[in-house]
Amino acid sequence: MARLGLVGVGRIGAFHAATLHGLAQVEEVLIADADPARARDVAQSLGAGARWVADADELFAQGLDGVAIAAPTGAHAKLIARAVEAGLPVFCEKPVAPSGAQTAEVAELARKAGGRVQIGFQRRFDAGYQAARAAVADGSLGWVHTLRGGTFDPAPPAAAYIATSGGIFKDCGVHDYDAVRWVTGREAVEVYATGSNRGEPFFSEYGDVDTAAAVLRMDDGALALLSATRYNAAGYDVRLEVFGSRDSIAVGVDERLPLRSVEPGVDWPAGPAYGGFMERFRAAYTRELAAFVEFAAGRTQSPCTIADALEAIYIAEACELSRAEGRPVRIDEVRMTGAQT
Repeated sequence: MARLGLVGVGRIGAFHAATLHGLAQVEEVLIADADPARARDVAQSLGAGARWVADADELFAQGLDGVAIAAPTGAHAKLIARAVEAGLPVFCEKPVAPSGAQTAEVAELARKAGGRVQIGFQRRFDAGYQAARAAVADGSLGWVHTLRGGTFDPAPPAAAYIATSGGIFKDCGVHDYDAVRWVTGREAVEVYATGSNRGEPFFSEYGDVDTAAAVLRMDDGALALLSATRYNAAGYDVRLEVFGSRDSIAVGVDERLPLRSVEPGVDWPAGPAYGGFMERFRAAYTRELAAFVEFAAGRTQSPCTIADALEAIYIAEACELSRAEGRPVRIDEVRMTGAQT
């Protein structure tokens, strides 16, 4: 039975607290937040097996078996470093850091310290994405030539969130980039990306876009066409289609797909659509944190390393550079120069 710490209980952190508390392998969850009252409220709502502490300093002094980080992005790198230096296995929500260069620094620190880190890309634990990965790996699709997918949010977040989000490619599209790498087992070598704004003016004010598209060329020649938007009022839509020389498959195409057919006599899908990412990926988040418990206990390897997160953010930065300069960008250009946008 594990005693785990959790730093940060905002929206996703409170969700993780409840998930960890519900795992049979977890004896106790200790909770800290920049707002101690919020940590107290979450712990009290969970009851026995959950306890709050005043701050991260007190949390790290509790003799934990591992720590999960769901604090704001700006705190991730320091908290990962602190956990690694304390010899604690750590789970951290993406991103590791705001930029590829900073993420690389954290990766090097963890490598030198022998740190054990799992990064939160929950789609790796979704049954559909896992089935797609298996189909690619077993050769039943033949050779993969095209992938199509994306993330379509029902409504935009607040302007204050966009101000610190890192932009649509890092905040939203990065999940798709990681999923493509993971499902195919291949690396992206070049991107071409663009974006537009037809919604709230604050996107432009912060140098961001509300709708984006990217074409990724993989190292085996396959092409991935990935879209993202903050305006998909029909519902939360996350899909990945994989087309091979023998067969084609899709993730996220079910009765809750928020896409209405206008073909005569077609009434599928019936809905209702998912309202957001926590509803759509609830089971995946549970599997992800259960995997962290196994990883923290030393029974498995990290299912998503800092190196994985680094490759995904490099793709996102290449997309942003491509959008800004209106040209294809090779991933090595971003990796070697540490280019940031």
